[in-house]
Amino acid sequence: MKMTFRWYGEGNDKIDLPYIKQIPGVEGIVWSLHDMPAGSLWSQGRIDTEKEKIEKAGFHIEVVESVNVHEDIKLGLASRDQYIDNYIETLKRLSKAGVKVVCYNFMPVFDWTRTELYKELEDGSNALFFEQSKINDIEPIELIEKLSKNVDVTMPGWEPERLSKLKETFKLYENFSAEQLWKNLQYFLERIIPTCEEYDIKMGIHPDDPAFPIFGLPRIIINKENILRFLNLVDSPYNGLSLCCGSLGSSNNDIPDIIESVHHRIHFMHIRNVKRFENGDFIESSHRACDGSVDTVKVIKTLHKHNYKGYVRPDHGRHIWGEEKWARPGYGLYDRALGIMYILGVWDSLEPAKAD
Repeated sequence: MKMTFRWYGEGNDKIDLPYIKQIPGVEGIVWSLHDMPAGSLWSQGRIDTEKEKIEKAGFHIEVVESVNVHEDIKLGLASRDQYIDNYIETLKRLSKAGVKVVCYNFMPVFDWTRTELYKELEDGSNALFFEQSKINDIEPIELIEKLSKNVDVTMPGWEPERLSKLKETFKLYENFSAEQLWKNLQYFLERIIPTCEEYDIKMGIHPDDPAFPIFGLPRIIINKENILRFLNLVDSPYNGLSLCCGSLGSSNNDIPDIIESVHHRIHFMHIRNVKRFENGDFIESSHRACDGSVDTVKVIKTLHKHNYKGYVRPDHGRHIWGEEKWARPGYGLYDRALGIMYILGVWDSLEPAKAD
């Protein structure tokens, strides 16, 4: 297991690389060019500049999250081939720089959805929160305006160029079915996976967040049955998963069981916890198994059982010790650092048993 930490880049992340270096066990930075619009071609110069910066701080750059998929590809529009061509060339350039895994998603419009960014918990910390009743009673644009009002950092999946066309995009998805999305995903995979095989760069699709339909938009990477269907669309080891415990944990999924079934196709793990409520609400919790609805200990044990050698990172943490005053929502320093210690602690506790 290779521990990594997501970083949003110099000038775009208020956590400095030297601070991340002080977290024991972190080998790599999960990065992206966050100012590049979906569908654009990444230049080799920009890639190499980021590589030099990260490697100089003592980390590898082997995981990118994300190279965003243009909406025209998801919709299956005639313009999709140009955007796929750009995607393929970007993958080639990333491979040249030493990237081994690209995390991406195929969610229409929104990469993730919450109704509150700083919901207070009983212990005084606060975290990302999803309230089902509010989703049922609010228009998407109203939600975006409410949440982004006082946030001074970029939020992946909520980029300004994407949100500026929200009304038009929703119009395109009217009467758009899950089966159409499946068909367009297969087309995309059939185009890119031969390049991935040639250039030795693995794709890991991220589950939908949350793992159920919202705002009338289809969601397809939401459970074990659909994950198995996805892996069979293009049956190649380069077509794999970025398995996120929190996304799948937003619905009633048995995540250790999913790992048992598809461990050989998991290239990247996002380990986090969420507390799920009977009314459909959920909130991010600490990484501890007892604090949420995901048995994170069993998740780690299952990965260890199968000698998982892929990449892992702590995912959304709570905002603790006052960092909500400056931290990117869900991506503070302290709780993610604690999460790493918890993950590595469970993993290390299993090592002597394995040696015996």
